Amino acid sequence: MSVLTTATLRSTDWPSLGACREEDPELFFPIAASGPGLMQIARAKAVCARCQVRAECLQYALDSGQEGGVWGGTSEEERRALRSRVSRSLT
Repeated sequence: MSVLTTATLRSTDWPSLGACREEDPELFFPIAASGPGLMQIARAKAVCARCQVRAECLQYALDSGQEGGVWGGTSEEERRALRSRVSRSLT
């Protein structure tokens, strides 16, 4: 695995480096956050766990307000909680 530097990421389209690029995009957008959807979320997070641009993906999701799906190894609920913590810390 190659080591990515900040300069490399700035000059590269980071999504093209994602582990998810080889996966069915539907994996990352479960219909529900319960039942079989929980297993789908876990499978998506397993892909994210081996991804070299996981942090960049999560930052993109937070910056762009992505509410649905698994981004940067986080579920919708986890990102909602992150946004809430950040919002509370700013007030």
